[in-house]
Amino acid sequence: MEATIRFIDHFSARVGKAFAWCIVIMTFGMGWEVFSRYLFNAPTGWSYDLSYMMYGTLFMMGGAYTLSHNGHVRGDFLYRLWRPRTQALVELILYLVFFMPAMLALTFAGWKYASRSLGYHEVSVMSPANVPIFQFKLILVAAGAMMLFQGFGQVLRCIHCLRTGAWLTAEEDIIEMEEALMREHAAHESEAATDGAGGSDRS
Repeated sequence: MEATIRFIDHFSARVGKAFAWCIVIMTFGMGWEVFSRYLFNAPTGWSYDLSYMMYGTLFMMGGAYTLSHNGHVRGDFLYRLWRPRTQALVELILYLVFFMPAMLALTFAGWKYASRSLGYHEVSVMSPANVPIFQFKLILVAAGAMMLFQGFGQVLRCIHCLRTGAWLTAEEDIIEMEEALMREHAAHESEAATDGAGGSDRS
């Protein structure tokens, strides 16, 4: 079971990190818009469409990775006071009753929406460039499928916690800057204390 959970987490992380490059594409697109608009007085007709498509894709395709790291917003003022097994039982029920049906609905409704858009090669009405947008609608299907896959991993994680009494957390791969600085400071403090103790022993 642990191997399956790790595999699902790893897959979600790979997909999430791959789509994180959307932010770079969006940045270059918006940068070019500013450059072109204010230096040459020639605004583009496609940068706005590019920006919301890239941001939407990043947001949707990063959802499963965020879920694996418990990064979604949650009201846990009571939840955090419970024992791990109680937490796991409540989460298991919520995943089965609410989360999985909702993600199934997103996937199937997204496919219906995307297939209709593909059928007539939908273009954006937000700009005069008629940027194709039908391919963007497929992200709804892909994001729903990814959330279902990671949701299955979360269900297994709940079952694992019910058996062992402890949560199996996702492997740490990204550290917030504040956390990295705190760890670095603690390491320096420990090093200084060790050096001080060594100097006292020598004296």
